[in-house]
Amino acid sequence: MPQPDPVPNSRHATMRRFWRIFRLLALLSIVIAAIAVVLVIRGDPGTHVHMMIATALGVGLSVLLGSALMTLSFLSSSRGHDDEAATRLRDEEKE
Repeated sequence: MPQPDPVPNSRHATMRRFWRIFRLLALLSIVIAAIAVVLVIRGDPGTHVHMMIATALGVGLSVLLGSALMTLSFLSSSRGHDDEAATRLRDEEKE
């Protein structure tokens, strides 16, 4: 007897969507960090390797953190969590 297809889990679909977006943004942060290192090297040819590593890590992780937080807020909004919070806030103001 054939088994019915399972109902897709919305949480699993959201996590897959987050990781797909996050992978693209991780690639973007690597590219931006590489551009920042190139700009630092062009600005001062006597730059030490420690400065290049610090620049790459600082810029890359900052862009990665910012993009991850924006992705989470985008996904939160698309799932309706923001509407639920706004409804509770309006209900509390009415009381």
